Amino acid sequence: MTDSHPLPTAPVAAPIEKVSIIVSKGSLEGIYPALIMANGARNEGIEANLFFTFFGMDAVHKERHDHIKVATVGNPGLHLPTLAGVIPGASALMTKYMERQIEKLDFPGIAEFVEMIHDTGAGLYACLASVELFGMERDDLIDELDDIITVGEFYDMAAGGQIIFT
Repeated sequence: MTDSHPLPTAPVAAPIEKVSIIVSKGSLEGIYPALIMANGARNEGIEANLFFTFFGMDAVHKERHDHIKVATVGNPGLHLPTLAGVIPGASALMTKYMERQIEKLDFPGIAEFVEMIHDTGAGLYACLASVELFGMERDDLIDELDDIITVGEFYDMAAGGQIIFT
């Protein structure tokens, strides 16, 4: 006996065409995931925009983007007691370790990675509120930055796509 009722099939999702990635953390483990995701999106032909806000601004700050550290205090991913993170030199030690691991994978440094992503056509935007909050000027930020925009302008840009918060 055959079943005359076919099994239901899952609907096919439309492919992702656009992602807007919010970069809010200024640590190595906060910035790299956003850059890797934006780079991956561009490699797949997906439109990508990065919106740097709060401490994520360090990734596009001329004097800070080469000095990003691993956050050791209260970072559960390190599997260390919180107290160990406050030991002098803990952050520097973990940062050096992570930089070596990143280098082994042949990932570029943050400044080079941001430039590379920009060169693929991804948009790079700084949050106007964060720029004002931290007393920054346009000259403090990297040349590759496309613009300093409001949150409303970011939402307009992100419309119709996926928003990823890192």
